[in-house]
Amino acid sequence: MTHPHRFPFILAATLIAVLTSLASARADDAATARGVIESQITAFLNDDAAAAYSFAAPSIKQLYPDEARFFNMVKRGYQPVYRPGNFAFGRSKATGDGSSIVQEVIIQGPDGQDWTALYSLERQPDGSFKIDGVQMIRAASPQT
Repeated sequence: MTHPHRFPFILAATLIAVLTSLASARADDAATARGVIESQITAFLNDDAAAAYSFAAPSIKQLYPDEARFFNMVKRGYQPVYRPGNFAFGRSKATGDGSSIVQEVIIQGPDGQDWTALYSLERQPDGSFKIDGVQMIRAASPQT
């Protein structure tokens, strides 16, 4: 004899298990994205142009076809990323299909100015994430 109330319970338990596994996959992607960003920042701090360039997406490598040009662009235009003081990761948001992630990074620049860096990362054919852009937003100065 089957129990008519058992089927909805099994269906609900299966649905919860699937949703839980999807949430952890997205958390894993966000952790991977943070690891890529942290590795690139470490490469900048160590003046390792080759390592820093290795985390750039193909679209960035097309604009800056060699590591020296890429490194100089970051030095000139992204000082808080090139020589950060403290930095901390904020919110992250993935696209529904998991093809890209935007990760917020709160950075203190070398001059003490606070910034929010919005890193865009895109998933590569091999499943890894590469950085395909950074938007810098200067934090508002405190009111005195």
